[in-house]
Amino acid sequence: MQTTEDIKNLILEDKWMMDILGAAQQLDLPDWWICAGFVRSKIWDALHGYIERTPLEDIDVIYFEANNKEESEEKKWEDQLRKLMHTIPWSVKNQARMHKVNNLPPYHSSAEGIANFPETVTAIGVKLLGQNDIALVAPYGVADILKLHVKPVPHFAKDKNLMAVYEQRIQRKNWQSNWPKITIK
Repeated sequence: MQTTEDIKNLILEDKWMMDILGAAQQLDLPDWWICAGFVRSKIWDALHGYIERTPLEDIDVIYFEANNKEESEEKKWEDQLRKLMHTIPWSVKNQARMHKVNNLPPYHSSAEGIANFPETVTAIGVKLLGQNDIALVAPYGVADILKLHVKPVPHFAKDKNLMAVYEQRIQRKNWQSNWPKITIK
């Protein structure tokens, strides 16, 4: 696996992932993506030669809706997704309000929200285009995720408060216990 197309093909061949993407697509959310561990874990599992899927804490569905930033709206979308696929640990977040988590300026799109995730390997998302194709967004490219290199996104690396957030996440996530080939910078 070496390219964005390789990643897309890996996902397109995974019925479970495609069913999840199909469920999210049914909500018709504005500027929606499924991101972070949903994509990263699939890639790392493949690069480690795992046949069994590494369990996920949640499936991160994001969207951008500037006119309704209420967290309660996100919970309604999660409820809708649970009706479609009740065994999936859905997490829905409107990126129009998520900038507040790390005291950053407001985002203007979901892709900007993804670009502000702490790690380059987490800053990746996919969504369905029709029924048999997917789009992939990776603001920092896919080299780090494919080389199993975990590092902070550039603006986190430059800010000591954001680096503290990054370092706490690295400890809490303990990714090396599941994927021993990764390196953390």
